[in-house]
Amino acid sequence: MSLNPTCALRRNVVQRGRGHMAIEDTVAQAVTYPTAPGYQVNVRSGPGTGYTLVKKLPANTRVSIRCQTHGQRVSGPYGSTDVWDCIAPGQYVSDAYVKTGSDGFVTVSCG
Repeated sequence: MSLNPTCALRRNVVQRGRGHMAIEDTVAQAVTYPTAPGYQVNVRSGPGTGYTLVKKLPANTRVSIRCQTHGQRVSGPYGSTDVWDCIAPGQYVSDAYVKTGSDGFVTVSCG
């Protein structure tokens, strides 16, 4: 698989008074979401089951979603979806195993 959306920190250039500029890192991590109870969730290097298995999350884990992207459609306890949640750089889980309360994106698109 060659398509791998970025899940890096987003950098914003902001004005800090009289001509001073600063770079701020922003990540949408204030909210955590539970994974499906009783499931160990596969974490992949990209948004699909063809990507390398990075690790397995223990059952009943809460995750912070940095960004979301479309990828391979997967069926799980929370339905069938092509939405993948980036939880860290190079770490994606299918939204079918994360209880976000939405069938669509709940945060920014990876890009």
